[in-house]
Amino acid sequence: MRVITVDFDGTLYQGNSFKVMFDVAKKQYGAKQWAVVGFGTLKALGKLVTSGKEPAKHMFFRSFVKSFKGKSKSELEGFFYALANGDLERVNRPLVEKVKQHIENGDKVVILSGALNPFLTAFREAVGLEDADIIGSELFYDENNIAIGKMGDIVNGDKKAEKVQEWLKNRGLTVDDVTLWAYADSESDGPLLDMVDYPFVVNPDEDMEKLAQQKGWPVFGS
Repeated sequence: MRVITVDFDGTLYQGNSFKVMFDVAKKQYGAKQWAVVGFGTLKALGKLVTSGKEPAKHMFFRSFVKSFKGKSKSELEGFFYALANGDLERVNRPLVEKVKQHIENGDKVVILSGALNPFLTAFREAVGLEDADIIGSELFYDENNIAIGKMGDIVNGDKKAEKVQEWLKNRGLTVDDVTLWAYADSESDGPLLDMVDYPFVVNPDEDMEKLAQQKGWPVFGS
């Protein structure tokens, strides 16, 4: 059995999902929600100074999720649909076609990302990858399907490798029982790329290209 994991930001999608999120929010948000986002942005800037880029990004992400508080699940599905369909020209079409080929060959495909699950679900449908599973960051709702403004673990770095192992365990499998592939773009994806049998680097920046050369990881499309 072959399991193919595919990252989203920078891999399947080669734009900036935060920018698209802002663009959609401009059309849908009111003053109260922008106040939440603005306060979170200030906190994230402080975290950038004290802790660095990655913790700052995570804080901003969680702050943005706070702005969803009080929205129904159906309202947010509309938001994420607009988000997923808002910048499709930046979709990595050659990789999407490669992933479709994996599915046609009987491989199990998993879209693996720190992005929120409802966003990944909308994106999966927008690009015709409905048969792929999703491992993303969970958005929490109450018993009435109203967002509470909180999310689960951000699936990034070591967490990606952990989540893949958890996904396999839930199916009675281990990494030794399957042939694992991974398409990813970031240095933070290193633990995942180290774990799989067939790692592929997608759209690397200069630092990632150097790491790929050191590790002997092939670059998709080159």
